[in-house]
Amino acid sequence: MRQFTAGPATLNRVPTITMSFWAIKLLAVTVGETAADYLAINLGYGLATTTWFMTAVLAVALAFQFAQKRYVPLPYWVAVVLISVVGTLITDNMVDNLHIPLQVSTLFFTIVLALTFSAWYAVERTLSIHTIYTTRREIFYWLAILFTFSLGTAAGDLVSEQFGLGYLLTGLLFAAVVISIAMAYFAFRIDGVLAFWLAYILTRPVGASFGDLLSQPPEYGGLGLGTVITSWIFLGTIALVILYMTVTADGRERAAEADGEA
Repeated sequence: MRQFTAGPATLNRVPTITMSFWAIKLLAVTVGETAADYLAINLGYGLATTTWFMTAVLAVALAFQFAQKRYVPLPYWVAVVLISVVGTLITDNMVDNLHIPLQVSTLFFTIVLALTFSAWYAVERTLSIHTIYTTRREIFYWLAILFTFSLGTAAGDLVSEQFGLGYLLTGLLFAAVVISIAMAYFAFRIDGVLAFWLAYILTRPVGASFGDLLSQPPEYGGLGLGTVITSWIFLGTIALVILYMTVTADGRERAAEADGEA
């Protein structure tokens, strides 16, 4: 695990991987699912209006993030939460408004994400998250993050709804796959970049499935907490983790000499 120490080296603009990183990432994807449902359905704004509004909010948040020349927890994780919401809404629009089957949307975002990674590697010769120290690399990074959320939403909905496994089994299934990836990385030393991005994609349906499990009414297979209570519980927890990261400098690292690493 990399630790930040003061010095003249270039600083990474995104966090390194710690337990706090994965904890807040799971919390963020859960909020992305419940908040999107709350805005579009509970408040009655509809998918299209909610998507345009949240995209505008995300653009402002990303402007603040790009203004940072090192990793700062608050603007970074606010952007992640918002991009989780927007990624969810994009997939929901394709399925509900454009009537594109989940199988097609899952395949579409798989291809788009693969093209994003291909372009990123062709230009930068690395997909490492430890070397995000230029604006161009950060643009590729956030595009990849957006498409991982859209792909994770489509894949999670495909398994839970189309395959009929329900929220709990879907969450446990994807959690088992993520754990398997982690074990393959630590035990068999599979490529760190591949392991990270696979885990990042698949933690999206894990968080979304458990978010739906908590928020949806019992007749739809949930526990009935509602989107408001579920969203505020997770937002509050996210705020506490961000505070911890800010105070401890958890996740901050040098970017120099990390090129090509996971």
